[in-house]
Amino acid sequence: MQKRWVIKKADDEKVKALHDALKIDPIICRLLVQRGIETFEQARSFFRPSLSELHDPFLMKGMDEAVNRIATAIANNEKILIYGDYDVDGTTAVATVYSFFKEFYPNIEYYIPNRYTEGYGISTKGIDYAGENHFTLIIALDCGIKSNDKVDYATLKGIDFIICDHHNPGDEVPKAVAVLDPKRKDCNYPYKELSGCGIGFKLIQAFAMQNDIAEEKVFQYLDLLCLSIGADIVPITGENRILTFHGLQKLNSNPVTGLRKLKEIAGVQKQMDVTDVVFILGPRINAAGRIDDAKHAVKLLIAEDIDYDSEANAMQLNKYNTERKDLDRGITAHALEIIGADEKLVNRKSTVVFNPAWHKGVIGIVASRLTDTYYRPTVVLTESDGKVTGSARSVKNFDLYEAIYECKDLLIQFGGHKFAAGMTMQPENVEAFALRFEEVVTGKITDEQLVPELEIDAEIELEEITPKFYRLINQMAPFGPENMKPVFVTRQVKDSAWSKIVKEDHIKFSVKKNRTVIDGIGFGLAPKFELVKTSPFDIVYQIDENEWQGNVRLQMIVKDVC
Repeated sequence: MQKRWVIKKADDEKVKALHDALKIDPIICRLLVQRGIETFEQARSFFRPSLSELHDPFLMKGMDEAVNRIATAIANNEKILIYGDYDVDGTTAVATVYSFFKEFYPNIEYYIPNRYTEGYGISTKGIDYAGENHFTLIIALDCGIKSNDKVDYATLKGIDFIICDHHNPGDEVPKAVAVLDPKRKDCNYPYKELSGCGIGFKLIQAFAMQNDIAEEKVFQYLDLLCLSIGADIVPITGENRILTFHGLQKLNSNPVTGLRKLKEIAGVQKQMDVTDVVFILGPRINAAGRIDDAKHAVKLLIAEDIDYDSEANAMQLNKYNTERKDLDRGITAHALEIIGADEKLVNRKSTVVFNPAWHKGVIGIVASRLTDTYYRPTVVLTESDGKVTGSARSVKNFDLYEAIYECKDLLIQFGGHKFAAGMTMQPENVEAFALRFEEVVTGKITDEQLVPELEIDAEIELEEITPKFYRLINQMAPFGPENMKPVFVTRQVKDSAWSKIVKEDHIKFSVKKNRTVIDGIGFGLAPKFELVKTSPFDIVYQIDENEWQGNVRLQMIVKDVC
């Protein structure tokens, strides 16, 4: 698919001022200004993320009430239930908050709703479980911000709620004891992009501060928090950058027992970065809730020792992940077949596909794969317990949540954000939803938004790719949303005569300009091989290291050529 190249801008005067202050490569200064780093002090904080710069958790609206209610529950020996969503963010949040309180308070349990029998968020079944087992306080993590009716139901049963969520609220927040969510319009917390686990982390940080508990007791869960930040694709800026930086250090040096075992079973032998968290650990944690029950993930993450159970749990998660891969490949192939066989579907500006037999646990992944293929807002639907349930994914700069909101009269419930959402509807509404969604998308989306965008940070020459330059780039890590690994373009390079197609779909590059020659790999770029062999071309890439037989040298990870 052809991509639209966009070179990011940076204010030249700000770049010069930063260069004068830092005395480092001007290109690095340009990259920093693009990321909002404009002064020496901002650069110092960026390059040396410090836990001392975390915000006071009591700045979050509702935090005093939340901490005081937990303190009362502990003083009165009330039963506390830690409740969380079944994805990575929810399970790491539950593991973090449960493990923290369990160290000094035994009257506590955790609950994860079943994806298939209860669905997303706070469930009636979960509240009934709490009532039947005499819990009087539920701490909900990574969910609950729109569960007004469920909180009201719990109140009737004498159960209080503390909600810790990071999704967008509705018109009214639930009538809970405390609702912690920086996205509330009436919340002045300085950083708005914490993960669900991040909100849970701020809760235990506040409790520790008020009760003279050593901060090390809170920071020991930074690896779990780092996992949630990476897997939930939240911006790696501000507090998230600090938490990810230190979380990766812990993950690589002294992870919690469950993550240590999961790394071992996944065959991880190198230092992990955010990409590894997203593609190695995240899917294995997620697979538990997709294939069976997310409680298996929490059980592993709260394990205190490497014993038979934790080993078996880690191996089970690994097995679930293999099953998940087989399922999502098969369903993706089937969905592509459905779209390809129907000219009307091919020519739409949105994709809505439905099959009642598809596995509910992987339709979000399938929606992402279809979006990658057709690059348009996509909804994948299946049937579960007599209802149609779906996952949706968007393209850059198109607000998926708003589009689904305009179809709300056809839905039983829905939730999510700009780029990803979920929904439930009656089977008889599927066709009407598909037509309405297409109508809404067609009315809102621009032709430009239907072409994938390749953002380029700067134009450089091949001779500027040096070990020193690469080391400076690496100091900008951890990379992730809003601080992605830099992408460069070099104009009018030529094939050195050694470029070739490998494994059918990829190009192994060897390019030259002036006196500099550099190698690279371009995944899936084989269709552009003739361009590489016949003319000078522009090349877009990231810089990486390639290690072969003990030799390390710089290479390009090629994104596109033109």
